[in-house]
Amino acid sequence: MKKFIAIAGNIGAGKTSLTQFLTARYGFDPVYEPYMDNPYLDDFYKDMRAWAFHSQVYFLTHKFRLHLDLNDQDGTMVMDRTIYEDAEIFATNLARGRFMKKRDFQTYMELYETMKRALQPPDLLIYLRCDVRTVRQRIKQRGRASEQAIPASYIKRLDGLYENWIESYKASPVLVWNSGDKDYLSDLGYNIEFRKAVEKFL
Repeated sequence: MKKFIAIAGNIGAGKTSLTQFLTARYGFDPVYEPYMDNPYLDDFYKDMRAWAFHSQVYFLTHKFRLHLDLNDQDGTMVMDRTIYEDAEIFATNLARGRFMKKRDFQTYMELYETMKRALQPPDLLIYLRCDVRTVRQRIKQRGRASEQAIPASYIKRLDGLYENWIESYKASPVLVWNSGDKDYLSDLGYNIEFRKAVEKFL
């Protein structure tokens, strides 16, 4: 039966690893965030105020296209980060930090709210909760050049926005899982516990 599973979580929380695990374990079709394709990303991390709006509109547009494409697919799709996070976490964070002008943010959110009406909500949202310290360690370990200069305060603000967002999220069933304490993908006992939790929704 066709289903749509979305994975949400902070930078470095383990979304891509979980997408790969679910794909290998259950034969789901993965949909990855177009992270490295964003032509504004390097400029954004060097000068967030100058490039925030451009970068976020790029992500929003391409994520909207990915969501729409789900309607034409058969089988179960698993998505690495959702359009909801683009707007309600990342763009909101930039606006609150005054990296995005108020006028630009209003235009962005109007575009997002219009797009959202055409979207199919996920059948299950898996939220990966991960402490800020672990997130920063993972960012350093994976070595993406554009991410190395991200300040700790930026990660902390994202974490707070994620926690507030997941508490109010009502569009679909939610499975909250702590991806920071243990390796739920390689630890056998934890892996089984995680699979049982996911399979309740399948």
